[in-house]
Amino acid sequence: MKWDIEAPNVVTEARFRELVESGYSAEILCKESAHKKGPSYYGVWVMRVVSDEGVEKLLVTARTRTTYNDIKIREFKTITGVVSFLIGIGFSHADVPLEEGQRTTHKLAKSNKGGSK
Repeated sequence: MKWDIEAPNVVTEARFRELVESGYSAEILCKESAHKKGPSYYGVWVMRVVSDEGVEKLLVTARTRTTYNDIKIREFKTITGVVSFLIGIGFSHADVPLEEGQRTTHKLAKSNKGGSK
């Protein structure tokens, strides 16, 4: 059995970063509308990478012993979490959808890998 074969529609954070750096777009999907709680906004967001040809891969958590090696879609529960993740990849700004069903797309600039669309 070939263990190095990539799952067809999911990627871990490390692979997500590689794909974004190679030209894939990062898409943020709002699964639960944002609401203010104290000084922060909470909701549920998921991310996926999308190639120019339309190939989509959802971001999942790394498998661990505590999750019994289950693959789970990575959910971000705060806007701060979404923004921090995008900055960590190299984006210079973040456009975060606030209502359920909305989505936004970001693409690193080819020249400096530090800007987004």
